[in-house]
Amino acid sequence: MGPDRDTAAIYAASGLGGRLPWGRVPAVLVVDLARAFTDPSEPLGADLSATVEATRRVLDVARDGRAPVLFTTIAYDPADVGRVLWMVKGPALARLLVGSPLVEIDSRLGRREGEPVISKKGASAFFETALQDELSSRGVDTVVLCGASTSGCIRATAIDLMQRGWPAVVPRPCVGDRAPEAHDANLVDIDAKYGDVVDLAEVLSYLRRGGSSSTS
Repeated sequence: MGPDRDTAAIYAASGLGGRLPWGRVPAVLVVDLARAFTDPSEPLGADLSATVEATRRVLDVARDGRAPVLFTTIAYDPADVGRVLWMVKGPALARLLVGSPLVEIDSRLGRREGEPVISKKGASAFFETALQDELSSRGVDTVVLCGASTSGCIRATAIDLMQRGWPAVVPRPCVGDRAPEAHDANLVDIDAKYGDVVDLAEVLSYLRRGGSSSTS
């Protein structure tokens, strides 16, 4: 039995891992699939081609059903450099400046006019952003969470979704990380505590039904 299965068994024995009620007004939130993270030649990047491809499948179905689609990117003002504590842990973040091509959403996702890009300066998509207002104004009751990295901004956002009352649905192929071990461990943790980590087919079916789910 591998470590992930051991952890899952421990969580299950502790009464963790319940399933969330998926609502009828889903939105897709794509976290930080910007060029800085999807270009493996960049210091912060990795080959997330499979993640981008799977996320594009989710986006196409969501768009067909007119479900809201939102993106985030990390972007700093030059004045932030040297003042943001997160950059002490990750100096490469100082490259992510407003207006830089690195903060642009990966073109393979086919972002459409009217799909907002929320600029953030922390790990969670909610940290000092208007995301809560964006979701509330659209009447969203469930968030399909895609993007990177699984161990960082995806985990932080899943926790904040839970704390704000939005069920997070995480399609496994639609999140990625530069470190496979961190990716795997955090998917187990998210699934046990903060969201539902599920297969891509289940999410596509849910979106095609316009938010009606057997999980509800």
